[in-house]
Order: sequence, then C-alpha cells, then structure tokens
Amino acid sequence: MHWIDPESLPAVTGILERFVLNPHGEVDGFVMRAGDKDLLVHTPPHMEAELTRHIKAGDEVGVHAVKPRGADLLAAVAITGPNGHQIVDQGPDDDREHPEHDHQKMDAEGTVRLSLFGPKGELRGALLTDGTVIRVGPKEATDIAELLAPKATLAVRGDGIETCFGRVIHAREAGASVKSLAPIKHAKPRPKHEHKREHEHGPKHGPKHGPKHKHGPRHDHAHA
Repeated sequence: MHWIDPESLPAVTGILERFVLNPHGEVDGFVMRAGDKDLLVHTPPHMEAELTRHIKAGDEVGVHAVKPRGADLLAAVAITGPNGHQIVDQGPDDDREHPEHDHQKMDAEGTVRLSLFGPKGELRGALLTDGTVIRVGPKEATDIAELLAPKATLAVRGDGIETCFGRVIHAREAGASVKSLAPIKHAKPRPKHEHKREHEHGPKHGPKHGPKHKHGPRHDHAHA
C-alpha cells in the first residue's frame, strides 16, 4: 500500500489494545477500540520494528487505511502515534528475512473474539478471547469458516511461537473441541475440463452407436 498517499485517506482513531502476529511470529497488525467497537488493523510485517518502537498497548492511534470489501478490517497505509509521529508503509526491504523463533507443538481451545483477515480481506484465522492468535491458510480457512467466526468455540493443534507480544499457532488440526480435532485439508477442485466435458456430453454409457447388423449375401433377382 506504500504507493497510496495516506493523506488522501480518512483517519480512524482508537485505543490500541494488542498486537496481532502472523505465523512467523511477526507483528502484522493490531486490535484497537474505536468507540464501542473492536477494529482489526492490518499492517505489513516490515513495519513491525517502527510500530513497536513508537506505539504500545493503551496508546491512542490514528489509522489512515483502506477497507477491503466483505471483511471487518482496515488495511493500514500510515499510523500516527500519540506523540504525532507518523509511521508510513514505505514497502519492504529487499534483504528482509523472517525472524528466528523456536517453534513448538501447541494446543489451544477457547471462544473466538475476532476473525482475522489478510490485507485483501481474505479469511486467515481467529483471535481467541485469551489473546491467542490462530492462523490458517486462506484456502483452508474458507473450509472451516464457521469455526473462525466471532463467538464460535474453537480448538486447534499446530506449530506455535511464543513472543513478547503473545503466542501464535499455525493450526494443522481444528474442531469445535479438542476431542473433535481433525486435520485441516483443502479439497482440490476437479479440473475444469472434466466438469465441462460432463456438462456438454454427459457421462459415457456404452458405445455411441447401436450394434452393427451383419447382412446376409445379396441376391440379384433381376436375372433370375
């Protein structure tokens, strides 16, 4: 979003409550309270260092952002802290790498507080009421969307990271309870040409033509 002029966008003001993590343990957004509503704000991971240096939980912040259709999310272009310092998305560094964290197997179970989305509005996980961040791939997330909805009961098992901003679990299994955990797998769609062939011609049920009848020898009665 670094190509957008933040001053051309409206600003939403609220109190920063907590940061949100991606599967690599990087800050890629936060939850803020605006009036009587919780708002999810997405920030690119490359803004993490400057964000966490200048703002913290409890600060009043202003967010210049765009809103994708169909998702309760603000994709931030710039953040203004309580001291007036503005943090603008300048794009990632070419040599930037993911931070190194110790991954370990983790379980979590609780009530979903917020659904989590990517910058284009794609469903990417959930935030539990205890602060645990649950991450799921976008294709897999659509298959378990009901479990990731606010107020749903969610249990997961997967690869977890603990940081100073909380813990995040990249879910490999999910269910409504620990007892009902099942692997998260996205069913691959059938090739389009198969659907098209069946739609146009229908399934094949035997030969296209009836059986060929053998005829006996022809008799020429003209010269009989």
